[in-house]
Amino acid sequence: MSLLNASSPPLAERMRPSKLDDLIGQQHLVGPGGIIRVAITSGNIPSMILWGPPGVGKTTIANIIANEVKRPFHTLSAVSAGVKDVREVIEKAKHANRPILFIDEIHRFNKSQQDALLGAVEKGTITLIGATTENPSFEVNSALLSRCQVYVLKPLDEKDLLQLIHRVIDRDPELKKRSITVREHAAMLNISGGDARKILNLLELITESVTGEIVITDKLVMDVAQKHIAIYDKSGEQHYDIISAFIKSIRGSDPNAAVYYLARMVEGGEDVKFIARRMVILASEDIGNANPTALVMATSAFQAVNVIGYPEARIILSQCAIYLACSPKSNASYMAIESAIGKVGETGDLPVPLSVRNAPTKLMKELGYGKDYQYAHGFEGNFANMEFMPDALRGTTFYDPGKNPREDELRSFLRNLWKEKYGY
Repeated sequence: MSLLNASSPPLAERMRPSKLDDLIGQQHLVGPGGIIRVAITSGNIPSMILWGPPGVGKTTIANIIANEVKRPFHTLSAVSAGVKDVREVIEKAKHANRPILFIDEIHRFNKSQQDALLGAVEKGTITLIGATTENPSFEVNSALLSRCQVYVLKPLDEKDLLQLIHRVIDRDPELKKRSITVREHAAMLNISGGDARKILNLLELITESVTGEIVITDKLVMDVAQKHIAIYDKSGEQHYDIISAFIKSIRGSDPNAAVYYLARMVEGGEDVKFIARRMVILASEDIGNANPTALVMATSAFQAVNVIGYPEARIILSQCAIYLACSPKSNASYMAIESAIGKVGETGDLPVPLSVRNAPTKLMKELGYGKDYQYAHGFEGNFANMEFMPDALRGTTFYDPGKNPREDELRSFLRNLWKEKYGY
């Protein structure tokens, strides 16, 4: 049973800063000379998109801006709001002093919802502050993005998080009643991943789980964390644990486990594009040329769920996950590019053989660019046995076909062409 006041808001909400000087982290934006601090001081607040990982202060900064400039403040969540909600806020804004509209997870707004904001932002009827964990270049339409400044927020570092922990223990009215000592902090920092909300939620769990004096150690933190894991938290550790289990189940050719973890994400409201995007990556990284159709399937699924959305998108995701899980596996293409990148790091910019250089000018041709190049289609079997690698890498093999029927064919094809050169 919790020892805290049952009517108290969560710790993270109780300790949310209301003044710029109380904000921990993001000093490149809010510190002396920071662009947001300068904007607040001048009173000239531009429409903006705050882009950064969960729990780094996006919502807090929006609230602070509204408090500091004394403007009306409206909040919408892109998860639940629609065009009607946006238009209602804009209509109210026409009769107020340039209110601030804060939209959390703005990347979840579709094109029509984002378009509904355009006119009001352009005319200055509202000052828009959007928060997103996704790259706004991909998730916010260009017309709206061009009317906003994009500010990038960083994860909180160890110094920030430790300052936050000690400040909260010293200042929170509820925690001040307890005797709390932080003896070890590594586990708290590791679990938080730079997320202030997460570390405060964990601290609150610890204070609710322990009676009497509290001495925070790494063991205590891990014990408490493991007993209180949420079913699914899109912005928390489970977000990464579940997608990891999902991908590893597909890689391990277990469609049943894959569908189970997919269901966990669907029920948790995970972004369909996030799930589909990971399957596109897996189709190339873990299946590759063992079944080239897997990438086609995953790409089609990504495009389809963007059009369909929930709830029907769950069917498309399930079909794709099962197909990928049941496909033969090969990471040969992934290993090839990793090996090649490693070699580039070792050898630097080796000269490209003159025979395969581009020769668009007369001077380049006179210097030997393109000389002795053999056009493959001018030879029997559309193959010319010539050297394409830099001299220092002659005979270096990066692609080793996987052991599966499709890549066995590729290995045989390459062996017939290159004989012993590449060791196929």
